[in-house]
Amino acid sequence: MKPITRRSECPISYTMDIFGDKWTMLIMRDLLLYGKDSFSEFLCSDEKIATNILTDRLNVLLQEGFVTKRTAPTNRSKFLYRPTEKAIELIPILSEITLWAEKYNPAGAPADIAEPLKKNRVKALRDLKKKVEARFTF
Repeated sequence: MKPITRRSECPISYTMDIFGDKWTMLIMRDLLLYGKDSFSEFLCSDEKIATNILTDRLNVLLQEGFVTKRTAPTNRSKFLYRPTEKAIELIPILSEITLWAEKYNPAGAPADIAEPLKKNRVKALRDLKKKVEARFTF
């Protein structure tokens, strides 16, 4: 995997250098919102990511400090990915994208995420963060 080449100092350009493909943000969604933490779990997502692309994107997230990688305690040949604080700070962004999609996507958005955000965004974001932190025992 080659390092990411920054195209400019623009904060949006910086973000797109990391998340500008169609897979990386979905991996973060699965990790942060759905609790997936292994290669095989990421592969089972509805979007059907190819193994080589998943490997590359997980390596980028590792290199950029969004995840850590550990050997599973029960299976030494399996790796588990854990979000870092940098990744957890993406929860509000994923939540806003979810609310935007609920408004404009004909399929809507997952009610278990969108409804609490619409009722009380501050509480919902706090609860999502606590859930992630508890799931991954920081």
